Amino acid sequence: MGYLIVVVEQTEGSVLLSEYQYDNNEKLAVVFGNEVNGVQQQIVNMADLCIEIPQLGTKHSLNVSVSAGIIIWSLFKEFKWK
Repeated sequence: MGYLIVVVEQTEGSVLLSEYQYDNNEKLAVVFGNEVNGVQQQIVNMADLCIEIPQLGTKHSLNVSVSAGIIIWSLFKEFKWK
């Protein structure tokens, strides 16, 4: 259907959100997992891209609503001011 499937997950090869360049012409479907289990590996394998939110410290997990807010705001900023 022409969507770029983007998973928000820390994986080998994931792109930091701060380094992701959003193309206004792309249609995105963004997949979030929960803070305990993340996104199922099967879904990660089907995705076009994995994005991760940079984090410091030993705990690398955010509440899904916090993650969604960060990702959506970041994409909105890229879309709005390009």
